[in-house]
Amino acid sequence: MPRRTRHHALFDKLRTPRKLPGFLKAASVCVLIAGLLSPLVQATPAAAAASNDYCGGQCSDILPPGENGNATLAQILLNQAFGTQPSHAEDQLGLYNNLATGYSTLTDAKINTFFNDSSFGVASSQVASSENPAGRSDVTIVRDKATGVPHITGTTRYGTEFGAGYAAAEDRLWLMDVFRHVGRGQLTTFAGGAASNQGLEQEFYRNAPYSEADLQAQIDNAVANNGTRGQQALADADAYLDGINSYIDASDSGRYFPGEYVLTGHKDSITNAGTIDHFKITDLVALASVIGTLFGSGGGGEVNNAISLLAAQEKYGVTEGTKVWESFRERNDPEAVLTVHNGESFPYGTKPDNPQGEALPDAGSVTTEPLVYDASGTGADQSATAAAETATKTALSSARRGMSNALVVSGKYTASGHPIAVFGPQTGYFAPQLLMLQEIQGPGISARGASFAGLSMYVELGRGQDYAWSATTSGQDIIDSYAVELCQDDYHYLFHGTCTAMDEVEQTNSWKPTTADSTAAGSYTMKVWKTKYGPVEYRATVGGKKVAYTTLRSSYMHEADSIIGFQMLNDPDYVKSPQTFQSAVQHINYTFNWFYADSTHTAYYNSGNNPVRASGVDPEFPIWGQAAYEWQNWDPTTNTADYTPAAQHPQSIDQDYYVSWNNKQALNYTTASWGDGSVHRGNLLNDRVKKLVAAGGVTRSALVKAMADASLTDLRAEDVLPDLLKVINSSTVTDTTAAAAVTKLQTWLTAGGKRTETSAGSKTYANSDAIRILDAWWPLLVKAEFQPGLGDDLYTAFTNNLYIDETPSAAHGPTGAHAGSSFQYGWWSYVDKDIRSVLGQTVSGPLAEQYCGGGSLSACRDILISTLKTAAGTSASTVYPGDSLCSAGDQWCADSIVQRTLGGIKHYNISWQNRPTFQQVVEFTSHR
Repeated sequence: MPRRTRHHALFDKLRTPRKLPGFLKAASVCVLIAGLLSPLVQATPAAAAASNDYCGGQCSDILPPGENGNATLAQILLNQAFGTQPSHAEDQLGLYNNLATGYSTLTDAKINTFFNDSSFGVASSQVASSENPAGRSDVTIVRDKATGVPHITGTTRYGTEFGAGYAAAEDRLWLMDVFRHVGRGQLTTFAGGAASNQGLEQEFYRNAPYSEADLQAQIDNAVANNGTRGQQALADADAYLDGINSYIDASDSGRYFPGEYVLTGHKDSITNAGTIDHFKITDLVALASVIGTLFGSGGGGEVNNAISLLAAQEKYGVTEGTKVWESFRERNDPEAVLTVHNGESFPYGTKPDNPQGEALPDAGSVTTEPLVYDASGTGADQSATAAAETATKTALSSARRGMSNALVVSGKYTASGHPIAVFGPQTGYFAPQLLMLQEIQGPGISARGASFAGLSMYVELGRGQDYAWSATTSGQDIIDSYAVELCQDDYHYLFHGTCTAMDEVEQTNSWKPTTADSTAAGSYTMKVWKTKYGPVEYRATVGGKKVAYTTLRSSYMHEADSIIGFQMLNDPDYVKSPQTFQSAVQHINYTFNWFYADSTHTAYYNSGNNPVRASGVDPEFPIWGQAAYEWQNWDPTTNTADYTPAAQHPQSIDQDYYVSWNNKQALNYTTASWGDGSVHRGNLLNDRVKKLVAAGGVTRSALVKAMADASLTDLRAEDVLPDLLKVINSSTVTDTTAAAAVTKLQTWLTAGGKRTETSAGSKTYANSDAIRILDAWWPLLVKAEFQPGLGDDLYTAFTNNLYIDETPSAAHGPTGAHAGSSFQYGWWSYVDKDIRSVLGQTVSGPLAEQYCGGGSLSACRDILISTLKTAAGTSASTVYPGDSLCSAGDQWCADSIVQRTLGGIKHYNISWQNRPTFQQVVEFTSHR
């Protein structure tokens, strides 16, 4: 049965009408709705058995805004005109939002007032619909009344995967189509030339400029190198694609396909002319390249590191400058919060005693390699140029990305004696969501959870019969920058002594206005020059020689390899213990931290193809593209090399507890990102969970409360503000403006330093003035504290390595403002260490110099008071300048989370929470 929204359900969630885009005129809305609403097809209720569920009703999950990410043209027009929502498009958003004000009184019995019951199966009384896609007798898709999540049950492997593909297309077809075009660098041609579309396709094309042959080769290699499981993965993918394409055909002929195809000019709403292209297997690799690049490819930034090192050496001299640089880099800070905190060491990416092969650029010689050529129309206007610059910066700074969190407690410290986990990925907020929920039951597959749309042949994060798993981005360095010496011209380079031509890869896109995107016509060509050491990212000179800096990541040309690990995670005959779980995730080549819980054990493992570097190579900096400095046993044809063995990856079984918020994994394990120091948002979790474990008797609700409390806390307030106030209060504050500000900050700090509403739905923060003051003060105090000592050039270079701040209202991260994820990157550790040093406290791993007031307490106090007075006098409209969603000065709105539209359906913004997008709460009661 084709999935439908009942006629009256379209009006179930009326909200205040919004201002309509120009193309949505009232008369045309009514006419189109009348012509496009299709007749209801009745479902036959069916029940699903759940005898293989060992969670005892104690597994829950949540994924806002809702499961249904497809909308017909009529539904889109109703949403734009009146704010109505298709069924199950928004029904998880309120549950998710309400935890922010409801967590303080949470009990185990109330958990599912904020989460979904993620037990296997659907009770017969809760079946909303049941269908056999394409009339197949070997698969049934049951959707539940509460959330509309598809529960796919197959009697054959092919039928199971066919159903998974069919359900994915039912729920995310438009989104899947968008992202296969993003992965191919063709978004503007498909969806329109808006500046954001230009920026998105440019970001990913620079990272993964694959040809069709490249995409197919990755599939062939993944299958060939993985025996029976590789063959099974190929068969699963083919069946999954058949399911997607069956739904495309059915929705096309039945005219209930996503309305965005009409609004972007691909289909005609009257004649039904136009096509929706079938998916092919290389589309899955294009999709995987987007997800892997965004969330699982740690590293990069070597050229920026070199620039800041040179600036430090220019300022202080080579020896002292290197010492200063290393102190800010915090490769292995002794005060950093660790996921594996039992003292075990896993050395990787450490500084060599005698660095070899470094290719540092001549000062001022670095230029970014152009990506866009032959731009015309809106491809060449000012907003397009800004989008291109932002995309380039984002693409070259994957080391700055970090998302997701996990809290896992051993059964030794819980009330029940069973482990408890609260974990999930922080993947941003989109409409429709990048992830989708599903349950898959079939031969060799038994799981429920979330998968990225278009890659949902397996559950990627979720639960099996008697175990659950999740991941956070880890960020260890699997990317290196090579300096290749140019020869003959700018497009030839020396490779093993031979002058070799670079390969030119290009994609030409053009667009014209559509109903959905009124951007005027334009075009451009994206061009990437590829070497055997990867794509060219920068040009420079080294010792006067012209070079190109390239970027090589170990997962490049291996986007499909991780499918084997996910297949294993879904196989109940494979994962039966923490050891087999660790074995499964070892087959995932992306950089993730993986967590596991069953009824008895917990486990952790850090995945990724960590290349074994040549002796003496420092991964922090560019190195010469020469055989002596290549990855060990590197094959440029296949981009394979020796990788560190599993035993050398951070891992653990049954530690007392695990926390991860993209913090440092273990002793001596260096991540590519800066900021793994004394103050990290991981501290917010660690402090709370450590306290729970010390007290014992941990419950699911207690662990959820710890997560929720951390999600509302301003990291600067909890971990840095107390020492700032100590400096200020080291003498009596006589200035009335400063004294008033101190009082407000102290009052907020005493109340917990949280950014939370006065009451549910008030859209006003408690202690709002103190929050405004700290938001205004932080950038002022950081600059006043560090710029005089570092000097302009080095200060600027360090800010290019690490953002000063990442407040909820900042336009940070790959999703921009209103993105939820906050306090991942900032100078809080630097401020903390420097201020504690000035106060005379013991600091392990201190900065090489004292900066605040040159180390003088009184001078430092003067700086803090002066900047605090300026901050106190800064208006809310200046601190929160407003945007297309929020008026200037609206603090709550500036922080609020928006489901960024990737289709035609819009949703209301919700109060800020620094929390996973998809989240599970699990406590298994028994084991097979």
